[in-house]
Amino acid sequence: MHESKIPNQPLFRQTTRLAPSPTGALHLGNAFAFVINWALARKLGWHIALRIEDLDTPRVKPGAIDQTIHTLEWLGLDWDSGPTTQTDRLDRYQQAMITLAHGQHVYPCELTRSQIEQAASAPHTNDPDQHETRFDPSLRPTEIPKTFHDAGTNWRLRVEPGTIAFEDTHMGAQAFDLNTTRGDFVVWTKRCTPSYQLAVVVDDHDAGITQIVRGNDLLDSAARQLLLYRALEIESEPTYTHLPLIRGSDGRRLAKRHGDTRIDTYTQSETPPEKIIGLLAYWCKITHQRTPISINEFKDRFSLDTLPTDDIVFTPEDDAWLRS
Repeated sequence: MHESKIPNQPLFRQTTRLAPSPTGALHLGNAFAFVINWALARKLGWHIALRIEDLDTPRVKPGAIDQTIHTLEWLGLDWDSGPTTQTDRLDRYQQAMITLAHGQHVYPCELTRSQIEQAASAPHTNDPDQHETRFDPSLRPTEIPKTFHDAGTNWRLRVEPGTIAFEDTHMGAQAFDLNTTRGDFVVWTKRCTPSYQLAVVVDDHDAGITQIVRGNDLLDSAARQLLLYRALEIESEPTYTHLPLIRGSDGRRLAKRHGDTRIDTYTQSETPPEKIIGLLAYWCKITHQRTPISINEFKDRFSLDTLPTDDIVFTPEDDAWLRS
């Protein structure tokens, strides 16, 4: 069974995290990943930490964090520690940058997007939901500093040729040559905050996270994060479980263009949580038809064996059933 691939070692407790971002209301795609993460953790005895990823402060509206936590609780999820917030940890991210700079792994970069695009030798992806141009290593400065001296500038990680490989417990063997697909990527932004990639590595290490469960749109982020683990000389690396995404009928990742799929919208129309969980169970092949079930029944019946690896389409029939 797939669960047996995920270590549950007796010598120390496995730990995972629920890490919502309060930049918008949680939708069905978010619920899908969080409920599966929670179910695996409760089945296998993992510790669950709640972390609020609030570094994108211009997009965090007042009350959004409380609403995010309320939505998770309404779905029936709980956790063992937290919540912690990233904006309270800026000193730790700066310490990580000092370490990276000392090893000459990072450098400041003031190039504009258009300058980078002009030098790009290849696009990074065919996914229309992602927009990032490869940063060609030829654009690096001739001298790499050994100090982190300007927090108001973008800093990039040096990415050398070579494959980053890892075994995903659901998606199988993965391998990425980031030098070819991404190039040197941003780890510190001119807003004086770390990038997502650096922040989650520091957060996960400090919290003792051993199990990361999330959508497969972050598969190549795992490779970038593993590069950062190694540049920071962190020996313990997490186990990854990447899940199928929920997409609209146009094949694109679930978003506003597919209608209002926010959990809050369904609660306002008096859809019970058992219906949301029931739709997730249907997508996970726990049930053969849409039917309400409890969060605990989902946990007891969930298995990675039956979960598809292909992305899942949210259909008008799904929406109509939730609202009926």
